[in-house]
Amino acid sequence: MQIRVVHHGRRTAAAATATVVDVTSRGPHPWVRFSPFYPHGGIPVPLSPGVTGTSVEAIWQALKVFESTGVDRTLLQATRMTGLKRTERRYGRVLGHRAGLDGSGLLDYETARRRIYLPAYRHVLDHHLSAELAQLRRLATAGPLTLLDYTTNDDVADLSKPLSHAALIRLHLLGEWPGG
Repeated sequence: MQIRVVHHGRRTAAAATATVVDVTSRGPHPWVRFSPFYPHGGIPVPLSPGVTGTSVEAIWQALKVFESTGVDRTLLQATRMTGLKRTERRYGRVLGHRAGLDGSGLLDYETARRRIYLPAYRHVLDHHLSAELAQLRRLATAGPLTLLDYTTNDDVADLSKPLSHAALIRLHLLGEWPGG
């Protein structure tokens, strides 16, 4: 399978010869369902037994801790795909992500990616997007497949750029999920 991840605004000549799928929050149905902002519901909040959230982004933002404010449990039930981001401009410097809603410790950025973001997104892939993943596999088997995202970073340890969910989809399809 030949699967590439390309920045949404930079469709290349190679993408012109491939099947192109926009998996961003602005993509068409059913591909928009791959967006971390999509409110699937019932996503277990990592490190928080018995608690669920509506979207991966809602979980990620809810567990973020700032200088002026802690976790935001209300985000876990947000059904919108906009207005989820909590920023330093509004809340001050990010201190880390809480190790669970009721955890006492804070996780650094890379550890939070590994212990919060990856498990939450993997749950969505495994439990909410089976049909869409099967369709992407068929497309990739038939010819080159290009996934569009706003970032292309597939390295969890590269903290200089946001992690690409399209890159995670690619790794999942290839059986190369980060950390096994």
